Amino acid sequence: MDLFQHSINVILKNQHPEGAYIASPSFETYHFCWLRDGSFIAYAMDQVGQYASAAAFYRWVGRVITRYAAKVDVLEGMLERGAKPDHTAILNTRFTLEGYEEPRSDDGEWGNFQVDGYGSWLWGLAEHVKLTGDQALRLELVEPIKASVRYLQLVWQLPNYDCWEEHPEYLHPYSLASIYGGLKAVAAWSDLPQLAECAKLAGELAGEVKRFLSDFAIHDGRFIKHLHPAQKGQPPKPVLKSGVDASLLGLALPYAAFDLNDPAISATIQAIEKDLHLPNGGVYRYKEDVYYGGGEWILLTAWLGWYYVLTGKKAQAREMLKWIESTAAENGDLAEQISAHQLAPEHFTPWVEKWGQVASPLLWSHAMTIILHKAIED
Repeated sequence: MDLFQHSINVILKNQHPEGAYIASPSFETYHFCWLRDGSFIAYAMDQVGQYASAAAFYRWVGRVITRYAAKVDVLEGMLERGAKPDHTAILNTRFTLEGYEEPRSDDGEWGNFQVDGYGSWLWGLAEHVKLTGDQALRLELVEPIKASVRYLQLVWQLPNYDCWEEHPEYLHPYSLASIYGGLKAVAAWSDLPQLAECAKLAGELAGEVKRFLSDFAIHDGRFIKHLHPAQKGQPPKPVLKSGVDASLLGLALPYAAFDLNDPAISATIQAIEKDLHLPNGGVYRYKEDVYYGGGEWILLTAWLGWYYVLTGKKAQAREMLKWIESTAAENGDLAEQISAHQLAPEHFTPWVEKWGQVASPLLWSHAMTIILHKAIED
């Protein structure tokens, strides 16, 4: 089984005609497209020359944001009145494959106020344009780009769900890094008259976000997972009980809020290696993870491997890829997580009873494996 080619095929086969990438075709709960997952998947497609697939996804995002852009006006009004934003004012984190919100009237138990996708898609679009030179696509998406920057300006300091759709009471350095990555990408587009003003705003905001991360998101020399938002004149404070989270890789890669060799990044990676990387195995999300018993995540293993390639540790990266290949199903499909060495095994069965077996294939797992494979190859 050629896992690399199979991964490309899985993604192309599961791209909706409208351009959306389903998170997992066999896992009913994931029959949506997340802007964040989709951006990494589109990036992987760009890495293997499937430019039309990536462009179709970015066009789909553009249509979705245009459809719901009026919410940004509602949000601005609510914030001016001092009201707490609700479902009428936030842009969702996931949408149906046809590009619509889920048919629900409130946030429910599965949070939708999650901002990382709005930074991710801008970052991914910029990478696509750099690689393909497709300036026409950038021009076509001017309005959703502007709406996204305006939205991020309003929400970046509001508590919201983290990338695992947990802890809506906090701010999250990973999400802030994704916002930085998206804003920094738009800031480079001042050459386009239609985006000149937006690019200037994005550049200023990116600077603010980076300063915020530098000032508040580092404790004991490394980045922390969560922050208490500023309250009653008090600055944001680190949530010390949270421990390290593998998503903190995103602060350096791919969003480049900090250099790959920044001391705080190096210390964070060391904590991930110590607490979350199973020797000769995969990478956990965080120590207290109970979702499906808290298994090793394929996409996070590939992500750490990607970091290793870019910091000159190619042998370690190859070990990560080798482990990922060992987890593939007989048909080559990659799951969301591997359950052989669970952190909280007593929680596995309740999740299976609630939602069925672990999602497989997970398109984000296949995408990160493609990215790692290409990074090693190149």
